[in-house]
Amino acid sequence: MDQNQNPSPQNNNENGPKNKQPILMLLICIMVVMFLVNLLTMTMQGGSGEIKYSEFVDLLEQGKVQEVQIKGETLRVTLKEQQRMGVKKEVYTVLSEDKTDLVKRLERAGVNDYYTEKPNVVMEILFSLISLIVPIVLMFFLLNMLFRRMNKNGGMMGGVGKSKAKAYVQKETGITFKDVAGQDEAKESLQEVVDFLHNPGKYTAIGAKLPKGALLVGPPGTGKTLLAKAVAGEAHVPFFSLSGSDFVEMFVGVGASRVRDLFEEAKKNAPCIIFIDEVDAIGKSRDSRFGGNDEREQTLNQLLAEMDGFDTSKGLLILAATNRPEVLDPALLRPGRFDRRVIVDRPDLKGRISILKVHAKNVSLDETVDLDAIALATSGAVGSDLANMINEAAILAVKNGRNAVSQKDLFEAVEVVLVGKEKKDRILSKEERRIVSYHEVGHALVSALQKDAEPVQKITIVPRTMGALGYVMQVPEEEKYLNTKAELEAMLVGLLGGRAAEEVVFGNVTTGASNDIEKATQIAKAMITQYGMSEKFGLMGLASVEHEYLNGRATLNCGDATATEIDHEVMKMLKESYEQAKQMLCEHRKTLDKIAAFLIERETITGKEFMEIFHEAEGTEGKEPEPAETAVEATQETPDAEPMTETALQEEEVTADPVSDTPEEKKVQEPVKEDSQESPIQE
Repeated sequence: MDQNQNPSPQNNNENGPKNKQPILMLLICIMVVMFLVNLLTMTMQGGSGEIKYSEFVDLLEQGKVQEVQIKGETLRVTLKEQQRMGVKKEVYTVLSEDKTDLVKRLERAGVNDYYTEKPNVVMEILFSLISLIVPIVLMFFLLNMLFRRMNKNGGMMGGVGKSKAKAYVQKETGITFKDVAGQDEAKESLQEVVDFLHNPGKYTAIGAKLPKGALLVGPPGTGKTLLAKAVAGEAHVPFFSLSGSDFVEMFVGVGASRVRDLFEEAKKNAPCIIFIDEVDAIGKSRDSRFGGNDEREQTLNQLLAEMDGFDTSKGLLILAATNRPEVLDPALLRPGRFDRRVIVDRPDLKGRISILKVHAKNVSLDETVDLDAIALATSGAVGSDLANMINEAAILAVKNGRNAVSQKDLFEAVEVVLVGKEKKDRILSKEERRIVSYHEVGHALVSALQKDAEPVQKITIVPRTMGALGYVMQVPEEEKYLNTKAELEAMLVGLLGGRAAEEVVFGNVTTGASNDIEKATQIAKAMITQYGMSEKFGLMGLASVEHEYLNGRATLNCGDATATEIDHEVMKMLKESYEQAKQMLCEHRKTLDKIAAFLIERETITGKEFMEIFHEAEGTEGKEPEPAETAVEATQETPDAEPMTETALQEEEVTADPVSDTPEEKKVQEPVKEDSQESPIQE
């Protein structure tokens, strides 16, 4: 779901300027009106200015007066030389003497252009009305435009109560079901909805109704948002997309207002689709035990009311996506609101192959590429992971100067995504290289010595950027959905093979096995508490999985006394597995030394080279190799979890502390030190 939208930050950033725009526009309107009024007044007055009568007399005596217009008690004087923008300047003054004396004064000054104008009462009244009405009309016009714009944007507060849904049409989404791969079951469920929107008659004829809503549930990155856009693209109807967080604001009631506005807009554009991503932001259960949120609850109540209030015959469909369905309010999940729950889970082997083909269709591939092998090596990966791997492989090909992506690039991209890039600046000492080599060979050799193990694909002691000093990559021959008790026990032995090799060869143990111990403990605890594989507790369920589509963490459902007994049982199981790993390595010490020496020299060996040295050292050349058993699962806490593909050794600093007489117990009881081993897994 890499196209998951997150419009909230953008919208929040846009609200600030929108709130300031109305005030700014109002100030501009006032300034424009004042300027126009001033300009109009100056135009109608001819640009004249008032002077004193004594100044008029002085101008008259100086011969600067060209024309005098007598209008009642007012004199409008046109000057000879002073001009403004090519027009002679006019001034006016108030008559302070008798008109007869004024005429004589004008004749003495040689001004013959003078005349008396009778006052026009009508024109004066008209001028007054114009000077008053025109500014009012202009102000009304500008304010009307301003308020229309504000109403379009949602009012003076920048559309606080307006829906922030982004409307798309089919040509804008550009996504159809052809762009979605690996989710055939989910596509089938949604295709029925699309067909209903296209051909409602054949469904209504039999009495069927359009589902009001469909809830897309699955882990992050599986393509929930992509599926919703594909539905809109296939249906050729408007598509309203927004996130659950878009409804929530600091003001109580805003979210409910936005829900109302959203459904009003959708009803106007019906048939259409409303898509709410991350619906858990507003759809959380209304449980007041731990305090409530009035704004979120009001928004949820309004959403429930709107979903009950619209007619499905108009073709209004609601899609929602979440990866936390367990926190949603039961009223939101009932039939009549969200009629369908569409599971968008991690793709299986066939689905991963299809996803890789979709993302690789625009990438140049050479003849060595085998997408089936890549899909088999990426058990547990989601669509976004696979898309990232394809892109990383293309970048690596360009970096190496090739025009097409090879199989080597793809496998290296898988490693980059899982354990990071090679850390070339980290140089291990000679002793640390030996420790890391024996540790990794211990994992691989124990796996090769057990039945039903996943074949070793690669062993390396080249440090990686994610902290791994080395790792073993194992690729299964086929994808498994169930694991037997014997296979899980073999996983424990394989995980503890690295620590066992350190003790057998060096007599000391290091911090490098901390993550191996952690994962082995998880498997053992799951066997006891979830899978019913303990003789002591039998079929008793002692743990439950929370947040299935996120971290899948298991929580114990038992008392403290039982939890203590579980810890003792886990300790016993791990101790037996560790002793078994040490026994295997002691019996095949020559093989261990030979493979480790070869790995120290080459730093990286392939699975084929490993098996050749193994058969040569064991004297079994030409015989059919026994498949190894250790298949480290991607998630160790659920019985149907995907198997892990690798075991990695991670440590910043390898120490050589002496161990006690009972290293098995120390291994369990000792806390993890500075760094821990990372096992690259596909989540």
